[in-house]
Amino acid sequence: MRHDSVSTHTRTDEALRINAERSDSSQDILSKDALQFLALLEQNFGSRRKLLLQKRALRRQEMNRGLRPDFLEATSQIRESDWHVAPPPADLVDRRVEITGPVDRKMIINALNSGANVFMADFEDSNAPTWSNCINGQINLRDAVRKTIDYRNPKTGKEYRLGKDTATLCVRPRGWHLNEGHALASGSPMSASLFDFGLFLFHNAHELTSRGTGPYFYLPKLESHLEARLWRDVFRFSEGHLGLKSGTIRVTVLIETLLAAFEMDEILYELKDYITGLNCGRWDYIFSYIKCLGSDAKYTLPDRSLVSMDQHFLQSYSRLLIETCHRRG
Repeated sequence: MRHDSVSTHTRTDEALRINAERSDSSQDILSKDALQFLALLEQNFGSRRKLLLQKRALRRQEMNRGLRPDFLEATSQIRESDWHVAPPPADLVDRRVEITGPVDRKMIINALNSGANVFMADFEDSNAPTWSNCINGQINLRDAVRKTIDYRNPKTGKEYRLGKDTATLCVRPRGWHLNEGHALASGSPMSASLFDFGLFLFHNAHELTSRGTGPYFYLPKLESHLEARLWRDVFRFSEGHLGLKSGTIRVTVLIETLLAAFEMDEILYELKDYITGLNCGRWDYIFSYIKCLGSDAKYTLPDRSLVSMDQHFLQSYSRLLIETCHRRG
């Protein structure tokens, strides 16, 4: 592998300022055009994200005062009416074996070669979000999409390359609640979600479609259908700006918060032109349950080793997710 020189400086592109170490290999990823696209995403959607995060805080205050989550009266028509999401692309039909891992170079090669149906390359929970990890992850994924990725173990000399048949690639950006502190828009950190999503889409969407697949994403930590609606609008804007056919972007949403479990139909509805499925995130769901209900002694949980998927509240959530997906196609 090449060892690039590193310099530290600041760069401005259409109101987006990168204030971090810059290596030679990151110049293409952080190109002027790519940074302008990120700036547009933040300018168009950053303020809505902040308002939705304020709504999260207000809902949590309400629950601390005793309000309990429930299905929304205002969206009952969506739950009660008959509709379906768009059919999935061919390479997301069979997803019986999915694996995940961080976006380091060797991991990506081994995961894509593993024989799994889908590999979720993760900028979120399994990735320490240092600047180096996030940028090198984008470089690694760019090379993986183009089938040029390789790795040589510096200690053993063993070489790693992609095989002929590889897993379908999905990318998980960081959640709406996180910032990217090294990318400043008007002096404030931009959304880490938009940063991860925008860089991957900008550099790889056309290459992926030319290879018969597409830009596929896993969306974490949503708490409401309004947050899904924000993603929908981001997708529509991005496809228009980059000259992509509508519906090119496809997503899977992780239901891993208590509040989102009460809005699964609505989340599917908002994303119906883009979504290919929902998935359960067990540990984050338990954490969300504690955050939402932990002030009430009636909802205290035992030792976490006892909180398995056969517990009633976890069974109910997973079964509702399955039934909702089947009903909506």
